[in-house]
Formats: sequence, C-alpha cells, structure tokens
Amino acid sequence: MTAYRLPEVHERPTALPGVVYTVASGDLRPSANVTCWPVQARLEADLEAAVRSCGWRVQRAHPFDEAEGHGFIDSQRAGIEVFKTLPADAPLIVVEAVWQYSHHVLAGLRSHRGPILVVANWAGEFPGLVGLLGLSGSMTKAGVDYSLLWSQDFTDEWAREGLKTWLSDGRVTHDTSHVRDMPPLPDSAERDLGTALARQLAQDKAVVGVFDEGCMGMYNAIFDDELINPLGIYKERLSQSALVAEMARVSEDEAQAVYTWLKDRRMTFHLGTDEATELTEEQLLSQFKMYIAALRISDDFGLDAVGIQYQQGLKDTVPASDLAEGLLNNVERPPVRSRDGARELYAGVPLPHFNEVDWGVAVDSLITNRIWTAMGLDPATTLHDIRWGEEYDGQFVWVFEISGSVPASHHGGYDKSYSMRQPPMYFPLGGGTLSGVSKPGQIVWSRVFVMDGELHADLGRATVVELPEQETQRRLDATTPQWPIMHAVLHGIDRDQFMARHKANHLNVVYAPDAETADKGLVAKAAMLHELGVHVHLCGDVAI
Repeated sequence: MTAYRLPEVHERPTALPGVVYTVASGDLRPSANVTCWPVQARLEADLEAAVRSCGWRVQRAHPFDEAEGHGFIDSQRAGIEVFKTLPADAPLIVVEAVWQYSHHVLAGLRSHRGPILVVANWAGEFPGLVGLLGLSGSMTKAGVDYSLLWSQDFTDEWAREGLKTWLSDGRVTHDTSHVRDMPPLPDSAERDLGTALARQLAQDKAVVGVFDEGCMGMYNAIFDDELINPLGIYKERLSQSALVAEMARVSEDEAQAVYTWLKDRRMTFHLGTDEATELTEEQLLSQFKMYIAALRISDDFGLDAVGIQYQQGLKDTVPASDLAEGLLNNVERPPVRSRDGARELYAGVPLPHFNEVDWGVAVDSLITNRIWTAMGLDPATTLHDIRWGEEYDGQFVWVFEISGSVPASHHGGYDKSYSMRQPPMYFPLGGGTLSGVSKPGQIVWSRVFVMDGELHADLGRATVVELPEQETQRRLDATTPQWPIMHAVLHGIDRDQFMARHKANHLNVVYAPDAETADKGLVAKAAMLHELGVHVHLCGDVAI
C-alpha cells in the first residue's frame, strides 16, 4: 500500500462554560476601519458590561491590531483564520457599530454550530444598523440561523432581557405580526395591469446590465440567474474597466454640456479647490463623463436597467459614481446622444439604475418602473439604507439615507437638489452626490430578497414627512451630512418589528401623488410579482 502524507486537520478548541465569544466584521477600506474603531470599541464595552450582568464572560476572538489601528476582521481570509480559533459550538456574538463586509465572516458563520447573535448600536453616527441588516440578509440567504438585538448602549431593559434570553436559550425572537402573506387579490384594473405586465416581461424578456457583480460584501444582493431568468430577466455582465474606458472617449464639451444643463436648472454645487477634501469641477466633469458613458454602453447592449458597483474598484480610479446614478434614475435629465450624434439615448425616460449592484433593487426597480409608467406616474425609484431613526412629535420617524444619489424629482426638482463631495474616508478621489431632502408625500416601499432558495418580496406603505430645518440638519449631522435624506413614517409597523423582519440593508421607494394612487400602485406591484412567481408578503397597514 502506498503511504501518502496526509494533511493535518485543524482541531477546534472546546467551548468553555459561561463564555460567549465575539467577533467584529469591518470594512474593506482601512481608512473606514480606523475612523470607525472608537465607536466600535465603545459598543463592545457596553455589550460586555451587559453580558457580565447576566453572569457570563466575554472572550474576544481576535485582538486589536496596533499596526492597522483597529480591531476589525477586514478580509475573508482573516475571517477564516479567526474562526479556526473559535470553538465551533460556542455561543457567538457578531458586534457591529459600522458598515461591514458580510463575506469577511460568512464562511465562518456557515459552519458555526453554536447559537449566533448579531447586535448593533442604535445610533446614526456610523451605519452599524445597516451593517447588521446586511449581514442578517446574507445569513438568511445562506440558510444560517441567527438572532438579532439592537440598543443604544445595552442598558435598557428590552435589550438586557433579550440578551439574557439568548444566553439561556440560544435564541431571541421578536414580534413580526405585521407581516402576512398576500391574500388572493380581488378583481381590479390594477390587478389586471400587474398580471399583464408580468406576462409581457416573462415573454419578451429584459436585459439588465451589471458592472462587476458583487459589491461591498453584500452576498444578499447577488441573485443567481436561475432565480431571475424565470421572471424574464437576464444579466449582461459588464466590466467597470469598460466603463472607465468609455469615459475616456467622452469629450470635454459633452461633459460640460451636462454641467451647464444642471446649472441652468439651478442645482447647487458646493465647490472648493482642494482635491483631497473638497468637490471640484474636475471631479464633476469626470462624473458627467461616466453618466454619458453608462448611457452609451447601455444603448450598445439594449439594456432595460443598469447597475454600477459603486465604491470598490472605481473609488481608486475615478470620482464616485453617485451623481451619474441619480441622474440616470430621473425622468428629466441631461440629454445624451449616441456617439455619432444621430439619436438621443433613452429620451424622456429614466434608465433604471440599481445602486451598489443590488439585485433586490434591480428586480424591484425594473418592475416598479413598468407599473408606474403604465399608470402615468413618475417612475423614478431609488434605494435607501435603513440608517437609523428616532421619535419626533409623537411618532417614530426613520432616517432613510442612500450613500450619495437620489433622483432629483424625489426632492422636488433640481433647484431643490445639491451636490457635496463624498467623504474622503470612503472616496479618495472625491466626486459629488445628488443630494437633498425628500419631499413630503406618499410612497410605496419594498424589498425583494432570497430566503429558502426562493425569491420573496416585502411590500409596505409609508408617508414621507417634512421636519423643521433644524431637526433635519440634526439628523444629517448625526449620520452623514453629505448624503440625501428621507424622513419616513411606516404605516402600521413599529421600529423593532421592522428591524426584526427586514432582510436587507436596503429598501426601495417610489412616490405616488396621493394615498389612493399609492395603494393602487402597490396592488399592481403585488400582482405583477405574484404572477412572476415571487412570494409576496404585505407589511403593516396595506389596503389589500
């Protein structure tokens, strides 16, 4: 018999009684990890105090790195190595005060056999709540069992009781009674419209372009072809290098024409001269070239929607993509002609853009665009991060905030929109946002996600409210003041119900002129999704 040299199999340590392990998934960008570390350290200290009050001891699974200046797991490889040192059956808490890249820890979480709890601080300063929801959405897609908790500092009774329950039972559950499966829809023009549009999409098909799939660790945002092809949606996989190459072919005069168009409509640009910290005209002109290039490439491939990966990859090559993304999603936007000048591209309509190449937004935006267009409504859509929120004047008002780009019609027009330089810790080459305060009105919100290997969609209603300017500024200062903000009150869903159920860091929104029209649009959307085979769930007070 031949003797082979067998590989050494790593033996995992044994779990110690009364010990809970913690890990912290971080960003891929060193600057973000260093900047955010003090807030993370404060959350971990608060959580440790709460765990000790329950009679348990905390063992952090990876140390603070003096050389790097932070204590985050900052790559997939680093996460795999950390999980080798963890007892596979130990209770584990993933602690998040920041945005995190889920794939840093997902490999370890997939094989972990002990109970898993994900916690975040209820704060707007850095997007810990967004990180928690991104990771929980990724774990839902991966089929990993988990529990969730959130708290300002883990001294409140609700969080302490939840933590105590999880430590004793390995699970904590929350009220999700606001969610129900869609019932049979009664006869209506909206149901017929949604059904007809679904059959048209399935038969005629749509091509959706994606520039470098997979962004910012969002495993939850990647939908396999096998899930979306039955809907009639097919991917055109594109490279962001092609986008940069096409930008180089756009003339200065063409970029300047976009700039002039926006200034003529009184959009405000907060300009400076320091490229490292301020927004400059050179950065803007690069972004306008990207806008033109994206439309030309989309025309080349006959795309029905397009997604640019956003931060990673492009951030070290050109200024941020946000301004281009927001322009694409608006009906009224700077005209762009084909390379030979013979045709205006996508004239008079938005080209739906799904930010951060989130396929939950791609499917949603494409469907919403077709329904709202057929109903004669403004089809401009955008995603938002579920960033944070607080009570105001007796009601809970969410801060929905996307990292840079919202269609101008959501603010009430270009004259109510402005552009500020993206934060340097995220964007070394700068670039402007398309920002503003979302106008008051009625919206339909939604999220398409993967659960149990199938597509699901949550649909709900909300009212965008107007807050005093001072309160708006306070909320911007408490989060990211450069980014567009929406003040939203969800219908029939409280704070903790929404956090317990939502399966993504993003949600999609679209305006309607009044509540009755919003309700009709939601019916049509539910009918279209259902006809396409998506499992539809209604959340909160929905008029169906």
